[in-house]
Amino acid sequence: MGKGLLLRSIGISILILLIASGIIYLQQTNINRPGNHQGYAPEQPIDFSHQMHAGELEISCKYCHTSVEKSQTAEIPATSTCMNCHEYVSAPWDSVKLEEQLASEQNRDPELVVSPEIQKLYQSAGFDPQSMEYIENENPYSIRWNKVHHLPDFVVFDHRRHVTAGVDCQQCHGNVAAMERVEQVSTLSMGWCVNCHRDVNNDRVTGLEERYASTDCGVCHY
Repeated sequence: MGKGLLLRSIGISILILLIASGIIYLQQTNINRPGNHQGYAPEQPIDFSHQMHAGELEISCKYCHTSVEKSQTAEIPATSTCMNCHEYVSAPWDSVKLEEQLASEQNRDPELVVSPEIQKLYQSAGFDPQSMEYIENENPYSIRWNKVHHLPDFVVFDHRRHVTAGVDCQQCHGNVAAMERVEQVSTLSMGWCVNCHRDVNNDRVTGLEERYASTDCGVCHY
């Protein structure tokens, strides 16, 4: 075998090895790339049910995602936002009623019911549900929620411009109010975004008639 052919064979082998290593890395790290992770629904540190909060309780998206009208990002709610309700709501209603029923049958006072998931929230906030007080010497920590929707670093998506223009959250995120765990519904590919802008400019999107959506490259890539 000639020297040149040997070097080419080695080079090809290295290239194949790098590609295989890259594929394995992407699979193991669960990187969510646009256009290929529809249905991506990562586990969260707390099993937060959007179906219950946004669906059954009809809590507005903007109550938790407060910056969605004034910032590029929708923002993940702080623990203090959750505690606005959960200082007083420590478990699902059916669990509380069951404890009250058992206490009545056993002729005793009902005990405080704290669900395992809400207990995680209390630990994060340094909150004692028994005394209804925040513990000063407790070390509260931030809940590390797992991001569901990812875009490449060379793409800029501005929530503020879309929301203030009248684009519903469901237009991109799907029917979140019916999701127990949030998942990626749309492809988030460039073609998907551009086609939506074209549909808006041709008055094919209900509620966004007479709106103009730019298809200039510099709007998203700058």
